[in-house]
Amino acid sequence: MTDDVRLRRGRGALGFSFFVQGVTFALLVTRIPAIQDRYGISDGLLPVFLAAVPVLAGVASVATEHLVKRVAPSAVLRWAQPLVLLSLLGVGAGDRLWQVALALGAFGLSVGALDASMNMLGVSLQQAYGRSIMLGFHAAYSLGGILGASAAWAGAHWRLDLFVGYLPAVAVLLPLALLGSRHYVDRRDRRDRRGRAAGPGGEGGGLGSGGFGLLLPLCLVMACAYIGDSTVANWSAKYLQDVLGSSEQTATVPYNVYMVTTLAGRAVGDLGVRRFGAVAVVRCGALVAAGGFAVVAAAPGPGAGMLGFTLLGIGLCVIVPQTFAAAGRLFPGASDTAVARLNIFNYVGFLVGSPLVGALGDAWSYRGAMLVPMLLVLVTLFHARSFGPEGARYGVGHERRVGDRVVDVGRGGHEV
Repeated sequence: MTDDVRLRRGRGALGFSFFVQGVTFALLVTRIPAIQDRYGISDGLLPVFLAAVPVLAGVASVATEHLVKRVAPSAVLRWAQPLVLLSLLGVGAGDRLWQVALALGAFGLSVGALDASMNMLGVSLQQAYGRSIMLGFHAAYSLGGILGASAAWAGAHWRLDLFVGYLPAVAVLLPLALLGSRHYVDRRDRRDRRGRAAGPGGEGGGLGSGGFGLLLPLCLVMACAYIGDSTVANWSAKYLQDVLGSSEQTATVPYNVYMVTTLAGRAVGDLGVRRFGAVAVVRCGALVAAGGFAVVAAAPGPGAGMLGFTLLGIGLCVIVPQTFAAAGRLFPGASDTAVARLNIFNYVGFLVGSPLVGALGDAWSYRGAMLVPMLLVLVTLFHARSFGPEGARYGVGHERRVGDRVVDVGRGGHEV
């Protein structure tokens, strides 16, 4: 099998993995009210259950950083994704509180390993291609999220039991994910695991104190982006209905619009990065997202509010994929470690965002609360240079042309 065929198959398989994860996560989060009713979870206990998932996912992301020093990220992903799907099925299968606690715990741990390993493979594939492709993977995730949310809506509309609603998705996606996993592509040169490749953090490609200092701005950007994303996910419906006076039915529209615009932005975002460079695209995305929050905060009615959430989808969609890609460029000899640590701040943002907006909304006003994620998103502008040289379309000067293909050769001169 030629390298080009191997890379194309690996790209398709990983794209499908992102898609499956989008479906799975949407099926879980959109049926939270039904899960609460099924297991009799009180309103006071529900936040504990919801917070436990990202906390455990963060723990698993840290564990994955160490695990991939011994086994390939593809092996982690190959087994983490079926565990995520089976955990989802477990959420719908029980009827006791300890059973849902166990299932959600398993979901959190497996999803942390999945997110970390999935983005590790995405970063290394982008290095192999020598051009921006990360946004395409996250576009597949957004597409899966839209389809998963639609399937969840159908299950709720037809009053299907949770297990019955989840079973078809798991039955179809699990064998396909296992089949596709045979084509995952790891880095060819994985010497960073054996401690012989040097990276910005020192010998062994590790992220020592100096290396983590370079990664820290990206960690901050990641957390701020997910605070913005969780604000939309958790507060858009309530904001439109309670603050802007929309109907209950109309209040469900903003998140769907946000997901669709996220998909559209990510579908074309790689072209923007190749044409204008990652720094320009990220800066533009941060400004558009901040403008979206400003429109939401000042909106006189539901129509203007939905315009604001539309702008948020267009702006926020580019930041997270490019943050992972930037970590890979900064640490070509330790990209797995960088991605695993960066992935933790995905969950930090998710944990902070919703409670922060809720507390500010109750203590002050929900209009004012929307200005806080706006300011946090603007933090990205101050750290835009961490995404690469100003004029770079990809990479930081460690590429080599092989035939008609540009490959990332890392700082040690070895093809990825």
